[in-house]
Amino acid sequence: MSETTQPLGRRERKKAATRQSLADAALALFLQHGYDQVSVKDVAEAADVSTTTVFKHFPGKEALVFDEETEHEAMLVAVVRDRPAGQSVLTALREHVLHSHLRTSDNPAFTAFRELIAETPALRDYSHRMWMRHETALARAITEDAGLPADDPSAAALAHFALESTALTCDRDDSHAAVAAAFDLLEHGWQA
Repeated sequence: MSETTQPLGRRERKKAATRQSLADAALALFLQHGYDQVSVKDVAEAADVSTTTVFKHFPGKEALVFDEETEHEAMLVAVVRDRPAGQSVLTALREHVLHSHLRTSDNPAFTAFRELIAETPALRDYSHRMWMRHETALARAITEDAGLPADDPSAAALAHFALESTALTCDRDDSHAAVAAAFDLLEHGWQA
């Protein structure tokens, strides 16, 4: 344990356990019955809590599916800051998007989770909004890495378009090729 990491107190552990229980119950219900057929009340009942408790932990129904967003932002910033010497920011971001956002798994539960998001417009839209909210933190990491002013528009554009590349994957047979094409454009410019 690092010096900056403090063990969680009983109250924090209980809150984290409740939050995890809610997320697990919601996902199980959504996978079994479909997202649109499950209410927040159904999730609360499955987790044996009140609907008020659900909303204390999650701002809305969509958020029940996406409970690791803080970790995603930290990973994006680390991709820029902790990349191997000599590796460009674009290459690091390309690899991260391809390996984390578009990852596949032999785990049937993970595959079912990805299909739930892909097949549910509300979840697809929410997922995109959540992903794009990391734009400011990513732009800040890029400007710091490059020694640019904090408000540099090129760093903001790079962060925006690198994150937005995942939107190209919807309804494409080869989502990896779509992301690769977007990053090729960012790296080499338009070659018409």
